[in-house]
Amino acid sequence: MTARSSKVIELTILSNEANDIADALREKIANNDSFIGEDGCPLITLKQITTRSEDVDTKTVSVMLADPDLASNIIHSCTALTWCQSTWAGNAPLLNANKTNYTLTGLKGIFGKLMREYVFAYLLAHARNTKAFEQNQRAVQPKWEASKRVPLNGQTLGIVGLGSIGQALIPVAHAFGMQVVGLTRSGNEVEGANAVYTPDDIEGFANACDHVVNLMPDTPTTQNLLSHGFFNALKPHSVFINAGRGSAVDDDALIQALNSGALAHAVLDVFRSEPLDPAHPFWQHPNISVTAHTAAESQPSDVADVFLDNALHYIKGEPLKYQFDFDKGY
Repeated sequence: MTARSSKVIELTILSNEANDIADALREKIANNDSFIGEDGCPLITLKQITTRSEDVDTKTVSVMLADPDLASNIIHSCTALTWCQSTWAGNAPLLNANKTNYTLTGLKGIFGKLMREYVFAYLLAHARNTKAFEQNQRAVQPKWEASKRVPLNGQTLGIVGLGSIGQALIPVAHAFGMQVVGLTRSGNEVEGANAVYTPDDIEGFANACDHVVNLMPDTPTTQNLLSHGFFNALKPHSVFINAGRGSAVDDDALIQALNSGALAHAVLDVFRSEPLDPAHPFWQHPNISVTAHTAAESQPSDVADVFLDNALHYIKGEPLKYQFDFDKGY
């Protein structure tokens, strides 16, 4: 069935993976009648495909599929822009650019399945103390001995940020016999969570948790949200996982809490500045695991799927999914 609309998308792709995204779009659009108009003409054309901000025709671009860091370099010059579909889940570079007279949509609905693998890979490794067994195996004189283990069953997982990604963790936590509590700006109830706290009671939230994963976006209200009070209210066996944004964590407070034994381990995938400086103390800390912002990476095919889903709404004049609120910052 063809889309009943005269609205046509002339798309500019601005991304480090622009060519791969374009290939994915072409493959998905081919022989798909949803993107053919009643006159038989395509409703989406790839007008420009580039990895360089300076190559974009800023005077005529109306719809852009873009990496936020690249788009932020030219966004103020894009006078005809009506819609920008981000290739990222978070959009801090564009949200901080102070241009708001267009619709900005994020890359959502695909990260939950990836994030739950990342989070529970580390929680299970800690719970089963796999590191101790590996050390025993590789010792000069291999050792056959049990190690201290703290099963996830019966523990409580705290999730900071209960959007679609955070909610994807809940059924997995339940499958391991865990309870779930959340921390959100509103404190509204979320299905599957035993309780939802607000930042005003962040220490009460921390006290209720055995382990915590941060998935909060980068907004003015989340800067240094997780600081001394939060970390010192955790338990000595707690694992803290940051897969949200580095700006939410007070780095010095985290290191001090780890050094004092307020928590057992931190798994960090995001940082204030990336790539993480080789001289940063996180690298050498014995109770910190560093990963390179890879907890939930999108693929060009994923980006194409989200864009095309929204493109149908755009063509039909319907509200777009995953819109960002410039005032709220998410």
